[in-house]
Amino acid sequence: MPHLRHLGASGLEISPLVLGGNVFGWTADKAASFRILDRFAERGGVMIDTADVYSAWVSGHQGGESESVIGEWLRTSGKRDQVLISTKVGMLPGEGGEKLAPTRIAAAAEASLQRLGIETIDLYFAHQDDENVPQEEVLAAFGTLIDAGKVRALGASNFHAMRLKSALDLAAKEGLPHFRVLQPEYNLVSRRKFEGELQDLCITHNLGVIPYYGLASGFLTGKYRSEADLSKSVRGGGMAKLLAGKGGAVLAVMDEVAAETGASLAQIALAWLAAQDGVTAPIASATSIEQLDELIGAWDVELSHDQLDRLTAAGA
Repeated sequence: MPHLRHLGASGLEISPLVLGGNVFGWTADKAASFRILDRFAERGGVMIDTADVYSAWVSGHQGGESESVIGEWLRTSGKRDQVLISTKVGMLPGEGGEKLAPTRIAAAAEASLQRLGIETIDLYFAHQDDENVPQEEVLAAFGTLIDAGKVRALGASNFHAMRLKSALDLAAKEGLPHFRVLQPEYNLVSRRKFEGELQDLCITHNLGVIPYYGLASGFLTGKYRSEADLSKSVRGGGMAKLLAGKGGAVLAVMDEVAAETGASLAQIALAWLAAQDGVTAPIASATSIEQLDELIGAWDVELSHDQLDRLTAAGA
């Protein structure tokens, strides 16, 4: 079983990998999703991350598909007490408005609770910032949910440092709930959105950090190494700029570290993330048991200082 990590000052403890739920009900059907969720819990995985908007981008979907699959798994498996559920509001418009309007937060939380079949969301994220709503109104709306026992802890995703700091300062000044967790985009080839001011802010305020896109949409698995590889998936087009930039140099060092450790490139990418200052655990999703077992293997990979430094330098 993995050694659990404190998720900042949220009061939650999680395993060294958070299971991404974006694929459930999309590229992983219900049966595959159930197998993945069962294995994650069996191996000691703790936090499952989803959002109300998953997977509204698919033709015929309206959002909530991932939450519904997870909810059905929770009911049939009886494992609610073994896992923590993280979900989000702010990208799926619906009852009560859109983004972080207080009426939307209230309605979206109820809808998520219904789909998940739970009484309390363990970690509820503002999926994106909303500059059209005063931050005190956003925090007060989340506070109402906390007071009602419907939410345990709050997180922010895709926030810039200035806006996150103003929300934290406002919470301290007005006695409103604090964001305790940040979910940023962060990986070996995409570092500018987190490193620097935002990372320093999280460390200073003891925010837990669970980055998404830890594998850069598959690039850091080594799947895309040449122009010819770009046709391997629908994501291939977005990989061209990574190959043209520092991606090739990063993959070369990852290959060296793989030869030294016996770890896969995916495991190295996640182990590097888990070793970064302020980061609690990366998020990664899987569409099969085999993929999941490889990802879980990352929490047993310990990279040396030299290996970490070489990887960091390659993508700098």
